[in-house]
Amino acid sequence: MYFTVIVPVYNRPDEVHDLLTSLAKQTYTKPYEVLIVEDGSKLDCKKEAKMFEDFLNISYYYKENSGPGDSRNYGMTRAKGDYFLILDSDCILPDNYLEEVEKSLEENPVDCFGGVDSALDTFSHMQKAINFAMTSVLTTGGVRGGSEKLGKFQPRSFNMGISRKAFEASGGFGNIHPGEDPDLSIRLWKMGFETCLFGKVSVFHKRRISWKNYYTQVSKFGKVRPILDRWHPGYFKITFLFPSLFILGMIASAYLAFSKILRPLYAYLAYFLLCFIVAATQNRSLRIGLMSLRAVFTQFFGYGTGYLLSFWKVIICRRKPEKAFPNLFFKKK
Repeated sequence: MYFTVIVPVYNRPDEVHDLLTSLAKQTYTKPYEVLIVEDGSKLDCKKEAKMFEDFLNISYYYKENSGPGDSRNYGMTRAKGDYFLILDSDCILPDNYLEEVEKSLEENPVDCFGGVDSALDTFSHMQKAINFAMTSVLTTGGVRGGSEKLGKFQPRSFNMGISRKAFEASGGFGNIHPGEDPDLSIRLWKMGFETCLFGKVSVFHKRRISWKNYYTQVSKFGKVRPILDRWHPGYFKITFLFPSLFILGMIASAYLAFSKILRPLYAYLAYFLLCFIVAATQNRSLRIGLMSLRAVFTQFFGYGTGYLLSFWKVIICRRKPEKAFPNLFFKKK
């Protein structure tokens, strides 16, 4: 089993250095290769890639900007591996990452898999708060944090593996971003391929992001989902509506409170109190607990309102997704 690690990168040389450092520390002793695909960056990481030539079998490619999905495809067409391990540049790997990937594939040889999203103790308070919002069973059902209780798993490309066979059959990622990950998963399911969550295959996801950028990101996640539902109508889940219903219910509970109907508002307060307690306990920090409340609210509000806007434009008004939200699509080169 030969692995190719593929990392698309855009103006993030410092992140690439940290990721390559963690790859150089791997306890895995079998040969593998690393491909860095520079997606039209003005601040490139060629120097960082060259620094690791004595420690890793590394190749560096520079191409015009065409988005992370197309950059991953670019890397996979040039890779030699049987499996392509796709990582975001803002990830750090535990020393046994590749060992755990191989063990998991030996136990369950699927053609596409995803791993877990974790945080290091050295991460900032905001990074830990956002990690809680993105991974907790209280917010996302734990889908990024190791939960295997959801039906078919849709791997996310910050920590993802795909076989050469599945890539060649599917053509890889589409030009939508974000949303290219679930789109690929669904297309693979339609072709008869299986996907799986490997609970022991984790990365430390730094997410160097501001609150503003985090809101923009989750809003895009919400906008993408109705587009995917239109493309793949048989794969809709009622859970996709939860963030929007959560926000609408919060507005309704505030309105009812003026009429002295307080139970719905108390239910929301109890939920946020529970999030605070769990986040503060997990991170051993009251401050992170409080920041997690902001992260959770931002996630629900951004995703929920984005979903409603997209549902109106794409599902109700039947506008072409590329026309309704051109910023979600990259033009293929």
